[in-house]
Order: sequence, then C-alpha cells, then structure tokens
Amino acid sequence: MTCIIIDDEPLAVKLLESFVARTPQLQLVSSFTDSVEAIAALRQQPVDLVFLDIQMPDLDGMELAHMLPAETMIIFTTAFKEYAFDSYEVSAVDFLLKPIRYNKFLAAVEKCEKRRVEKGEWRVEKGKWRVESLFIRVDGELRQLQTDDILYVQGMKDYVMFYLLSQPRPLITHLTMKAVEDMLPTERFMRVHRSYIVALDKIRSIDRNDCIYIGQEIIHVTEAYREAFQHYISEKSI
Repeated sequence: MTCIIIDDEPLAVKLLESFVARTPQLQLVSSFTDSVEAIAALRQQPVDLVFLDIQMPDLDGMELAHMLPAETMIIFTTAFKEYAFDSYEVSAVDFLLKPIRYNKFLAAVEKCEKRRVEKGEWRVEKGKWRVESLFIRVDGELRQLQTDDILYVQGMKDYVMFYLLSQPRPLITHLTMKAVEDMLPTERFMRVHRSYIVALDKIRSIDRNDCIYIGQEIIHVTEAYREAFQHYISEKSI
C-alpha cells in the first residue's frame, strides 16, 4: 500500500518513517510537516493510506481528512485521546495515541490490509482527483463549502473571504491566500491578483483592460498573473 505521513512534529515523522521502513507491505511516497503542502501533493498523486496528525497549524488533520477521496484510508496519530470519537466521523481505519509503539502501528496497518481485501481493491489509481468540497472554520465552527458554489476568494492580510453563489454575504476565515490557492483545484480556480482567486467557470466576461466581471465584482488581472491567465483564455477562445 502506498502511504504518506503528515505531522508537524519532525520527531514524530522520523518515528513513523522508521515504522514504515520495517513494514514490507507499505511503500512510503513522502512525508510532510506542512498540512497545506500535503493536500496539494495529494491532489497530484493520491495514495492508499495517510498517517495523519490532528493538531496542526493552518489546516488541521480533521479538516484535511474531509478533503480526501473516500477510498483513501486514514490512520490518525495524535497525542490527544479526546479526538478518538471525532475520527469516526471520517471513517478512519484506526486511531493511534502517541507515543506510538510498533505493535500498535502494525495492527493498524493490518486493519487497512483487511479492508482492502474486503473491498476487492488494492491501489488508488494514480491521477488527479476532483475536490468537491472544503471545510473552513467560521465563527468557531467548521463549515462545508461545495467548490462549485465558490465565485471567488478575496484575501485580507491573514484572513480570506469566500464569496458564494448561494448566499449574499461572504464567509470569513483565518487562512492565507497561499493556503487557499494550494487547496483549490488548479484546473477550476486561478489566482489573478495578490488578493483574488477566481472560479474560472463563473467568469461572465473580460474587457480589453483585463478586468474580470464575476458576480457583482470587477477584478483586475495584475501583471504578475497576466501571462498565465492570458494563456488559459487563449486555450479557451474560438
């Protein structure tokens, strides 16, 4: 089974890497201490199994788990046993409490093997997967957004505002534009300004000054992003 490790503690990553190396039925693809970088990599190359910490900055493990394809198996690795109940929400295969012993690790991997046999599938097909929804934290609670509902995203320092088709007011969350850019599928969303990411299929028109008309907003494509945007438009133009 192909797997990756996501944990913001380098020592925890090293321990799990040593466990994977001792386990012949596992093939480690990569390890990450940054959860946003990890989800961007997983969009390009899905894996069978993710060893996932829960408490991490920017994007915590529970939020990330909701963004994974249904067929990706998850083993949570955390120092906080109070998260055990939450792990059932995303159908995690197992929940390993730190400090993790190898015998517990191996038992969790064997559960994954059993699940794969029961489902009759042995490997996630390598390729891009479609991100259907995101979970963002708004006013202390997680809100699920369908990516098809997003018009555009506007950045304001350490906060971003998601403008949606389904409601008049934006949803505001504590994230960086870089984090949002990495989470959204690149074939459907493009950054066109330091402070704006647009849903490409929601653009109504573009004027001769490279101003995008989308929703009730007019967004100017700035120089840093103009070449990539014009290349996209030229490919779509007839």
